[in-house]
Amino acid sequence: MRIVSVVGARPNFVKLAPVARALATQRGVEHIVVHTGQHYDPLLSESFFTDLEIPQPKHNLDVGSGTHAQQTARIMERFEPLCGELQPDWVLVYGDVNSTVAAGLVAAKLGVRLAHVEAGLRSYDRSMPEEYNRVVTDHLADLLFAPSRDAVANLAREGIPAERVAFVGNVMIDALVHARAQARRLRTAERLGLPEGKFALVTLHRPSNVDDPQVFGGLCDALAEISRERPTLFPAHPRTQARLTRTGFVSRLGKVRLCDPLPYLAMLDLTESAGLVITDSGGIQEETTFLGVPCLTVRPNTERPITIDQGTNRLVAPTRDAILAAARNGQARGPARQLERWDGRAAERIAAALVEGRRLD
Repeated sequence: MRIVSVVGARPNFVKLAPVARALATQRGVEHIVVHTGQHYDPLLSESFFTDLEIPQPKHNLDVGSGTHAQQTARIMERFEPLCGELQPDWVLVYGDVNSTVAAGLVAAKLGVRLAHVEAGLRSYDRSMPEEYNRVVTDHLADLLFAPSRDAVANLAREGIPAERVAFVGNVMIDALVHARAQARRLRTAERLGLPEGKFALVTLHRPSNVDDPQVFGGLCDALAEISRERPTLFPAHPRTQARLTRTGFVSRLGKVRLCDPLPYLAMLDLTESAGLVITDSGGIQEETTFLGVPCLTVRPNTERPITIDQGTNRLVAPTRDAILAAARNGQARGPARQLERWDGRAAERIAAALVEGRRLD
């Protein structure tokens, strides 16, 4: 059996790692990794393959940046002949980035079976490009791997037959469980002079937060105020760094320590060490929930409501006053949360479903 995994962005690599390990234990399985090149910065791509012990991709489509349409079109254009050449039994896609929907469309049009890891997540916010990617990919897929019960319910409401859905658990947590001890040995917070459990960690990159100068300026002002009360580290995505430079808002960050994006292990170590995380990322909402770290998600909604219902996550408006109030009235760090099938074995269930044809209800 030949399985082709298509990945292209930082969150994809994290999800791929445990799946690649699980498939490597299966007899008669050839697993080929195709990197679309959607994220091509070494800190957003290459270091993840090293940190997560992922086999180097056999193929790189080198699509680079561009508009959503340009990027999606380039991936389809370059993946179609490769997929025809490889003749996979399954194309496996991850998450909700442009690489996911582009590869899914190619597989569906070529008649190749498609499986989607992290299926069924919904924010119900059609202003987010990722929402279209999720919905389209799920309706193309032959097999949908859901990370939570609410994701299974979302798919049922959309009329996707139950026999195509497998509730496997969360592969992001698989990656965390596997890498946690190694990450903690880095002692990243200590090396950076950050007090364990008392500093704030920030990641912001979504257009709704960083593209509008009025919104972004308010966020910078809030972070500056927080940095006067506790050490604050802001590993900034290249997109965010570009906005900071263009707007001149670096000076509005006050005592916030700005740095380049961090490799996976260092970022995981800092997340577990933080007293508060402020983010607009999807995966960090899950990681903080599992680790018991308070998280403020600067968004009006989330496709991961389980992190609010059962975890440590809270949604907060992208305004100075809302963020400051939430940060000052936040909950304390607590024990790891034990959510259903967030047990480090989701990838094993995925491998079993692909290779043995077994569903897991």
